[in-house]
Amino acid sequence: MSEWQTVIGLEVHAEMETESKMFSSCPVVDSVEAEPNTAVDALSLGMPGTLPVINTRAMEYGIMVGLALNCEIPPINQFARKNYFYPDLPKGYQISQYDRPLAVNGHINIELEDGASKRIRVRRAHMEEDTGKLSHIMGGSLVDYNRAGVPLLEIVSEPDISSAEEAEAFARKLRSILRYLGVNSGDMSKGVLRFEANVSVLHQGDAELRERTEIKNLNSIRNMVKAIEAEAKRQIKLYSNGDTVKPATLGWDEAAQKIKVQRYKERADEYRYFPEPDLPIVEVSREKVAEISAQLPALPDELRRRFVDQLGLSNYDAAVLTSERAVAEYFQKIVDAGVDPKLAANWLATDLFRMMNANEIERELIDGIPVTARNFASLLALIEQGTINQSIARKQVLPEMWSTGADARDIVEDRGLAQVSDPAIIEASVKIALAENDELLQRYLDGNEKVLNALFGKIMGAMRGKADPAVVRGVLLGKLESMK
Repeated sequence: MSEWQTVIGLEVHAEMETESKMFSSCPVVDSVEAEPNTAVDALSLGMPGTLPVINTRAMEYGIMVGLALNCEIPPINQFARKNYFYPDLPKGYQISQYDRPLAVNGHINIELEDGASKRIRVRRAHMEEDTGKLSHIMGGSLVDYNRAGVPLLEIVSEPDISSAEEAEAFARKLRSILRYLGVNSGDMSKGVLRFEANVSVLHQGDAELRERTEIKNLNSIRNMVKAIEAEAKRQIKLYSNGDTVKPATLGWDEAAQKIKVQRYKERADEYRYFPEPDLPIVEVSREKVAEISAQLPALPDELRRRFVDQLGLSNYDAAVLTSERAVAEYFQKIVDAGVDPKLAANWLATDLFRMMNANEIERELIDGIPVTARNFASLLALIEQGTINQSIARKQVLPEMWSTGADARDIVEDRGLAQVSDPAIIEASVKIALAENDELLQRYLDGNEKVLNALFGKIMGAMRGKADPAVVRGVLLGKLESMK
């Protein structure tokens, strides 16, 4: 066991997928694809004399997330002004929540690669407005206010995360929950989901936490993992050399693959919070919480337990199939069509995912692939019925389904791929194969049973892979036994 332990707390910023911004009717647009500064209004630009109005849908989405994270939803929450000056914040302050957040005291259970499970506490989740987007160029910066005012939910974990692996598991689990709820696309490349990591290290025997640093603007989970690992190593090296770790804001230099110090913190950030005078205190009734709770879809943990307990899947297969809501729904449609769940899970997690990977299609986009769930179920039903064998299905039918979108049954019929199971027809092919491969036959009869697979392959090849493998093997063994 290492004498050093990493201590990590994550801050997650998730934009809520509402039609309008947090405090005005200005539309929310894709901040990457839309022309800069085309989705702005007087409030987004911080014009004098404007008054904010709370977006009810954004608040409901925030409560949904809080409930999904096993949080308490306090009956009272309140907005505050978080004062700081930066070019992407036109008002000179951000409307956020401080001492009365939307959700508190939650947790996420994560599963690690070794099969272990761990609970990571969620301290709070609070609503706020997003800032604009800065683009730094030679000699200056450009600012796009399309994103300014977009509803943003900040989720803060306790420092319960002890490794980059655990941080990755937490991040992927949280991203999956947000996507299941339909409140956030999880597209980190567009900045709608952003992670910041607070990192420190603890030596054996330490009674208190050591100084931490904050890694900002991590644009992918993979980069988050690399940044945490690099920062933990940096801190351990400093302490081992007798140095200290200074409080700092850090960035991850993806090109150089190293941590970059952006600024050292001489004092704690002082945002001079005070209650937002232009917004009322928000009262959340228990009836409203119950109403929102009743609307929650089945979440990954619930579906995984269902797939294991009711469908007989392994924990691993269930975890793979529930990592994305679209995949879970695709799988459920196949099972609902009457296909054996284990057969469906195996083919989906291997053959279909392999084809998606080869075509660089993310799993969350499975609904858009050429092979519909209904058609895929039809293919698997043909296997179960013995109409085709798995080799024909894998090598000939599925590829054509992918390239043409054609129905599995039509492909089998049009190309004459139906499996041959008649023992009399197969026996005739076995006799021909043994006659044409007398050397292999003699080696088998001399006691070299390893050549059995070679003989089997010759027969299957002669029948163009359409023979029922079980029947072929049975007829072949019977014939060989009679020749000894």
